[in-house]
Amino acid sequence: MSSTHEDAQPQTEQPTVRPVLTPGAAKRANASVTGMIMALAVSLLAIVPVWLLSGNSGAQVQRPTVNVSAVASEAKGAAGFSPAAPSLPAGYSANYARWVSGTSDGVNHWDVGWVTPQQQFVSIEQTAMANPTWITQQVNEAPITGTRSAGGITWTLYDKPGVEKSYVGKVGKTTVIVSGSGGFPEFDVVAAGVAATGGN
Repeated sequence: MSSTHEDAQPQTEQPTVRPVLTPGAAKRANASVTGMIMALAVSLLAIVPVWLLSGNSGAQVQRPTVNVSAVASEAKGAAGFSPAAPSLPAGYSANYARWVSGTSDGVNHWDVGWVTPQQQFVSIEQTAMANPTWITQQVNEAPITGTRSAGGITWTLYDKPGVEKSYVGKVGKTTVIVSGSGGFPEFDVVAAGVAATGGN
């Protein structure tokens, strides 16, 4: 008796198909990887300096040293007087010293600023050309509220809420304005230091 069914054919495994990148596709893939590496390198270059700077964030901030006496000596010829370079106690750090001229108000002046031990700011402006208008501008139009004594000089106090207070006094042949965010003890230290220079 013959069989009506054909003999079953053995099943053969299908070969694994591996994708083949064309040279163009391979180049694009490599370019993407290269681009990612370059972007990562740029990011690291931006982050590392910030990390290095913040690494000492708990340490005391180092400020550039300003040699007030040296700058004052250079300004003396233009000023016509000896600009004040007071010797202040430890903890007072000068962060600028400059001779200011050619301003629209026509008042050339010596300008120095210090950061105090309490991390406040006190500055002086000293000139032989002061006039009432200039003084009013420098004290931010604050009214006279009293006087203070420092360094043997009676200083006129200008003060009003919302603006920095100021001392104004005559030191030698110059007018000196002490201004800033510091407290009265800090103002007194700076004012006394300026008074000791003589202002001549």
